[in-house]
Amino acid sequence: MGKCPRIGPLGAGPYHEAQGRAAFAVAPAPRTWWNSPVDQLLELLRERGFRRGRFVLSSGKESDFFIDCKPAVLLARGHVLVGEALLTRIRVLPGSVAAVAGVELGGCTLASAVAYASAGGDHALDAVYIRKKAKAHGTRKMLEGADGLSPGARLAIVEDTVTTGGSTLRAVKAVREAGFEVAGVVAVVDRLEGGAAAIADAGVSFDALYDRTDFMGAP
Repeated sequence: MGKCPRIGPLGAGPYHEAQGRAAFAVAPAPRTWWNSPVDQLLELLRERGFRRGRFVLSSGKESDFFIDCKPAVLLARGHVLVGEALLTRIRVLPGSVAAVAGVELGGCTLASAVAYASAGGDHALDAVYIRKKAKAHGTRKMLEGADGLSPGARLAIVEDTVTTGGSTLRAVKAVREAGFEVAGVVAVVDRLEGGAAAIADAGVSFDALYDRTDFMGAP
């Protein structure tokens, strides 16, 4: 499978400009509509979601680049591409997977996209949304869409970007406390800032479609 030239990275979570005005950087990727979904999605992310500048990430860390997956994956074409690309990685996780769980907010779109992509196959995966905190009213539950799952069902967690892994680990905890197992975590982008190791230390496998070198190039 061919891969677009490596250019630059994705950023994670909410942000603000630390100073001045951030410059938009559009990576000059070739048109690759004949390539795989993962190649086409990378092109969209470079064009729609990659910025250079000074940013503060949700982890509190400062960064000279930022990648917001939402402008790309919320496109009709992007929604199809990310669903197919993530589903391919989820299908190779060991053991059976009953559903795909997305972390609020960015991961919810991803979970829905994967569920839609899986609908035409032999083993459809329903979507589950993981709240950042329990509802203050009603059922007060952390997981939406998990009511029909059997106790101990294995869920794959999807994330947009991973930096330190903090939000992912909170999602892992929520899934386990709800009585389910975590089959693995698949992210769109790994910023290569310790998140993968933190997730592995929690006993969870981790995979990502891209990492920072796909946007920033090799260090």
